[in-house]
Amino acid sequence: MRKPSIFIATCGYVGYVPVAPGTAGSIAGLGLYGAAGLLGGTQVELGVLAVVLAVGVWSSAASERHFGETDPGAVVIDEVAGMLITLLALQPTWGGVLAGFLAFRFFDVVKPFPARWAERLPGGWGVMADDVIAGLYAHLVLRLLLWAGTPVTVS
Repeated sequence: MRKPSIFIATCGYVGYVPVAPGTAGSIAGLGLYGAAGLLGGTQVELGVLAVVLAVGVWSSAASERHFGETDPGAVVIDEVAGMLITLLALQPTWGGVLAGFLAFRFFDVVKPFPARWAERLPGGWGVMADDVIAGLYAHLVLRLLLWAGTPVTVS
């Protein structure tokens, strides 16, 4: 089961791009978010997120064994999950998508508490958890922008 796990963890090998694989994985997350939005509303987004989290933990753990390192750079399924969380239930405008993308990338790089701590969780849990937290922070930023009257969503 190594090859399917690597394919999933790298999002169809998107994680192998030579420059900024995390950014490429975040863009893949935007694509999946858009596809989920075409299929339905928040329930579809939640279902897709649940699947991504479950297969992400599994495939990330297998990828760590395959690559022989903790949180390999080619593994970007965690960025996909983070972007899905960032935009969950928001129906953002293009400006909102851009704001969410930039906020998520910022929090993914900076790793504010407890994201850096969550990285130390074992196996695939640690790979996924810090990006889940970064996604929650970015989602909060979008909600605050919405509350402040900035037109980041259509709803």
